[in-house]
Amino acid sequence: MDRREIAALLAYIGRLDPRTIRTDQGEARDQLAQWHELLGDVPMATPHGWDVRVAARQHIRTSPYQILPADLARPWESYRRDRLARHSDPTPSVDPDDQAAWTAELVGTRRAVAAGTAQPAQARAITSGRDGGDPKLEARLREIGSCIPPAARAALAPYRPARAVREAAVAQGLPDALSVRCEWCLAQPGEPCRRRRIGPDGGARGTAPRATPHPGRLDLAAAEQAQRTEQAQQPALA
Repeated sequence: MDRREIAALLAYIGRLDPRTIRTDQGEARDQLAQWHELLGDVPMATPHGWDVRVAARQHIRTSPYQILPADLARPWESYRRDRLARHSDPTPSVDPDDQAAWTAELVGTRRAVAAGTAQPAQARAITSGRDGGDPKLEARLREIGSCIPPAARAALAPYRPARAVREAAVAQGLPDALSVRCEWCLAQPGEPCRRRRIGPDGGARGTAPRATPHPGRLDLAAAEQAQRTEQAQQPALA
């Protein structure tokens, strides 16, 4: 706020709480200078929810103490922190190789969000969570089958051997072994089977993940798949 806005704010506060009114010209000048020094970086209002007059009125309504500049600076700082906490940096539109421009755009966006001149950019989940997601995005994922491009999936295969084997089996129409619990190594559904390491004394020293599931787990998954297929066909036969 500039000095003119500070003067308007003091006049507004004086109408609500006459204790803040300074009748002496020197005192009024000192009060204006003090409030401008302390609230010069606080805006009068922003397009997105901040109004210093609302904060002043709230303090006068709820506190028996005469309002001070700090009683308006604190709500403003809380407003800034809340907006930045809800902000996720969007990808800048500039060339990523231009580090200075990249950083400047990020900083400029954050300052605009904190100042209340831009809305926080919130990251959205790729898939629906407990509270649901974007119906259009969910439909698109069902259409393409995965949010990971095929080229990226192929590049990741050497680093995710168990998942690569699972995806290859599902693509060939084979049962998904990781959809059931392994009765041999006790791996839970979704987890790869594990290989036991036996020490010289015959005791288990640890386990290591296997790229392929145990045969018994494959048989169990095949049996459950056959059972589901049979149950799905029964209404049609009836």
